[in-house]
Amino acid sequence: MNPIFRLLLRCGLFALTFWLMGCATAPPEGMTAVSPFDAQRYQGTWYEVARLDHSFERDMRDVTASYALQADGSVQVINRGFDMKKNDWREAIGKAKFIGDTQRASLKVSFFGPFYGGYHVIALDPAYRWSMVVGPDRDYLWILSRSNTLDPLVKAQLRTQALALGLSFDRLIWVEHQR
Repeated sequence: MNPIFRLLLRCGLFALTFWLMGCATAPPEGMTAVSPFDAQRYQGTWYEVARLDHSFERDMRDVTASYALQADGSVQVINRGFDMKKNDWREAIGKAKFIGDTQRASLKVSFFGPFYGGYHVIALDPAYRWSMVVGPDRDYLWILSRSNTLDPLVKAQLRTQALALGLSFDRLIWVEHQR
């Protein structure tokens, strides 16, 4: 293959990769991340109360997400859950970085090297007791709580907000917490 053509092809693939990575981190159209946001108050352990189904979490129960601020301004992310099929605990450690202003709850998170996906808190209790999080599109939705249950009034409030944003609230999997 011609060396110039190979170089152009390689540059094109790098450009495409960076473009795709940028697209994967933006919030879904019509959604706004919470602002002001206090990462200090958000850190700690959250229970995954509900989620839309995805292969990377299929058959998982007792799922938690722990967030810890790092000296470089990033956030360490530790996702942990019990895999019912393998009858064993699984853990994934990642890194999140703010997209722009650290006062806005819009981050990109990576568990696999240079590839990042969006993490956008679109609803947050003023006391930081629960949050609703979306990924790069409407196919990713999580409801997190500081306890492993959610008050029915909060659930109704989040349902109304999610449906207004075009999110599939009625397809959520309500995560069991028994361990």
